[in-house]
Amino acid sequence: LVRTSEFRVFTQAIEAGGRIRGFAVPGGADVARRGLDEYVDLARAAGASGLVWFQFAGEGPLDGLTSADVKSPAARFFTPEQAAGLGDALGASRGDLLLIAAGPDALTSKVLDVLRRTVAEQRGLADASTLAFLFVTQFPAFEWDADEEKWSAVHHLFTSPFTDDLGILESDPGSVRSHAYDIVCNGQEIGSGSIRIHSREVQLAVLRTLGLSLDEAKLKFGHMLEAFSYGAPPHGGIAPGIDRTVALFAGERDIREVIAFPKTKSAGDPMTGAPAPVSNRQLRDVHILLSPDAEEALADQRAGDSRAGSPA
Repeated sequence: LVRTSEFRVFTQAIEAGGRIRGFAVPGGADVARRGLDEYVDLARAAGASGLVWFQFAGEGPLDGLTSADVKSPAARFFTPEQAAGLGDALGASRGDLLLIAAGPDALTSKVLDVLRRTVAEQRGLADASTLAFLFVTQFPAFEWDADEEKWSAVHHLFTSPFTDDLGILESDPGSVRSHAYDIVCNGQEIGSGSIRIHSREVQLAVLRTLGLSLDEAKLKFGHMLEAFSYGAPPHGGIAPGIDRTVALFAGERDIREVIAFPKTKSAGDPMTGAPAPVSNRQLRDVHILLSPDAEEALADQRAGDSRAGSPA
């Protein structure tokens, strides 16, 4: 739909292997420019270089849309028919708003997630009393690390790939699916798990895909590879996030509200006062030698605690 447009933001994203994705906000034509700028800022904070929006004036279907009915900073790059096509693709009508992101799925998924949750809360589009569950399956097994210029495991390097995809494991890692899964409620992950690799040959192939030689694989994971050579049954599991689940059911935004002894955002424990200074003997017992800077910081902390405990 957008390949024929003159909007380079979209066409360049497609040429780079990305996609154009978005959603419609019912009645969103009433969002003021300040609100639209806030959405753009949210998108940028989530990693996007920007956000494209369209507003359609009037009521009813998008048939007969004119240039005067379309409001968007990108409107000059689209004919009214193309703008209407975007709206139709996202299920919009006149009076609605489109929020559109461009780029690889990993980026646009993150950006659109933040925007969907924000819009839903602002406009009362999500019923807080409803618990909507779903399983996310068939995660990609690998993603390309541009900084390291190599493939990395999306879940972890012991996650079993789909048997049907073993033939492309080393030739096309980006298309390999993994037996990883999440359980999600109201857009929040509350459990995650996977089926593990139990074959020595498959594990070695995964390690090769991640750039490890046979010698490196044996050095780092030799115990596991040896165990697999004796035979291992298929195995897997899932780990629920109990604190997050309880917070969700209780309608709390912060899991610290449902934790018995929560830590502060600086990782301090208000009940026990941890972390606290340690003695030189304790450091010797665990064979830890502090750097000069750490010694100085520890001395300052001890002095501060001593002053705090002195009577006025």
